[in-house]
Amino acid sequence: MDVHVERHAALDARMVEAVKPIRLMTDVSWAAPLRDRFLERWHGGQPELPHPEYPKRDLSQVHAELQAIHDAADPHHPLGEYLRRTVVSYQVTADLLQSLGRPDMFWHSMRLFGRPGDRLPGSELSNLDAARHFVELASDVDTGSLPGDADYVLSAATMQQELQHALDNFFTQHKVRVEIDPDLTPKAAAGATRIRLRDRTGFTEYDRHQLLEHEAFVHTLTALNGRDQPYLKSLGRSVPRVTATQEGLATFAELITGSIDLQRLKRISLRIVAIDNALNGADFLDVFKLFLEAGQNEIDSFTSAMRVFRGSPATGGTAFTKDTVYLHGLLSVHTFFRWALKHRRLALTHLLFAGKMALHDVFTLEPMFQQGAISEPTYIPPWLRRTNGLAGMLAFSLFANRIKIDRVEAEDLVLGV
Repeated sequence: MDVHVERHAALDARMVEAVKPIRLMTDVSWAAPLRDRFLERWHGGQPELPHPEYPKRDLSQVHAELQAIHDAADPHHPLGEYLRRTVVSYQVTADLLQSLGRPDMFWHSMRLFGRPGDRLPGSELSNLDAARHFVELASDVDTGSLPGDADYVLSAATMQQELQHALDNFFTQHKVRVEIDPDLTPKAAAGATRIRLRDRTGFTEYDRHQLLEHEAFVHTLTALNGRDQPYLKSLGRSVPRVTATQEGLATFAELITGSIDLQRLKRISLRIVAIDNALNGADFLDVFKLFLEAGQNEIDSFTSAMRVFRGSPATGGTAFTKDTVYLHGLLSVHTFFRWALKHRRLALTHLLFAGKMALHDVFTLEPMFQQGAISEPTYIPPWLRRTNGLAGMLAFSLFANRIKIDRVEAEDLVLGV
């Protein structure tokens, strides 16, 4: 093994061990009884703001160990640059966890995930502009309120069976379990070895395809590929700085496979609008009502509002900004794929699945793939295997983007005589 690879692999192993006490999404989560109490008082006409309790952690020793790893990494070596970026991300996360429940949590969240109003790559538009566009467009074509759970056709048990069958056929070298979790707040959550589904919930066919493409064939897939890496085991972990790329990639997978629908885009976009409202003073109740008025049912509206206020006071003026990454990440990943096609570097898109990486890492670590320090991905999503089909869609997208839709009149669309 190359001496530089060996040294940075040892530092990577130290980092993986050091960050075990950092459990961001676990620590910011809300207990299920908070939802039940809120909705009970809401139905009684006396709603009150939730008051979640967060763990108090002293992560000073973790911070110190991370700083030592950062200082030992060579900033001029690809692996050293990767490690230093990753260490800083974990340090900011540690700062966030030590400020849970306080308004200043927002500043750490913003460093990790950005905020509404951040500019999109290659554009003067922001993620908030994009969010408002999709919310407005989806509202214009609404046929009524969103369907409730009673209208869905697939039970959690049926979904579990169908997903398990699909995963068993795809992940041939690993076992990934699909489980029903009665305490899960979101509809689904994915890890490297299991995907959890919320109990007593109905699922649509769109949900089924979204869960496969988003949760299984991106989140679980990149976790397994990362765990199989010979030297950089951190590539199997959900480092906060890669969240935008990972969620953007997962949402892009929905888009490229036709698994996303307009209402899904609306839900993703509405979260960014809600975060912006919270930062401008809206409290939990205001944001809950925003989702209700947008057509979500009470349980989903609570869950959506909870996502905005995880780790922060429910009184407004601050927010947990993680949900800005879905739309921002989607547009950034879409731009990356189009860039890769234009510059004839589609091979880079495969490297993105070798573990949990940010877009920047693909360029930084490309020499390490060539050297063999990082392995090619074990699993590739089905849609990425069809390279010619993907290239065709991207090529069409590249040209179609040159057509200015606001200049098109109805008479321009007449074909023939």
